[in-house]
Amino acid sequence: MSAPVVAYAGHADPASPFVILLHGRGSDERQILALAEHLPAGPSYAAVRAPIAEGGGFAWFANRGIGRPVAGSLRAGLDWFRAWLDAIAPPGREVLLIGFSGGAAFAGGLLLDDPSRFRATAILYGTLPFDAGLPTTSGRLAGASVFVAQGEHDTVIPRELLDATWRYTRDESGASVLARRDPVGHGIAPAALTALSGWLEQQLTQDRP
Repeated sequence: MSAPVVAYAGHADPASPFVILLHGRGSDERQILALAEHLPAGPSYAAVRAPIAEGGGFAWFANRGIGRPVAGSLRAGLDWFRAWLDAIAPPGREVLLIGFSGGAAFAGGLLLDDPSRFRATAILYGTLPFDAGLPTTSGRLAGASVFVAQGEHDTVIPRELLDATWRYTRDESGASVLARRDPVGHGIAPAALTALSGWLEQQLTQDRP
């Protein structure tokens, strides 16, 4: 895989917190970058294009069903992403992830693979990548900070995967979790966006555990 295509917004200071936006399946980096307009000023925002062309857009991994990554494809994507990330943001710079839909599953995969690498992770209207070769053991995310937003009427992500993500993050992972469900489908509710912005501001201003 070649180096990813990346769109940026916010501060260019390499010492500033680095917030990475991960788009959904069939979308691209330009669409998800618009989210930065509703988030706190201060960080450097980077929207990364997924590596697999699909449906006029791009995807993070091959699926064996909606929300169910092919393990080998997910592994290749994680390694590709980490090679880019570790070159542009060496360990020591705070990195935060915000993923939507398929990008939420990818963000969750990055977090499960290396929980200590990320300052905080938002999983928006998507599922963690269960049964895809990554550990989802009890306490795996101890010390991590996670924001979860789901739509009560989401018919895109299978309900059993949304429920499993809700249960694991809140009750089993060991993470510090802010989770909400809003009466929407597969899209970001305005109230959830406001909550996400407030949560992100808190992550950026409080000391890391």
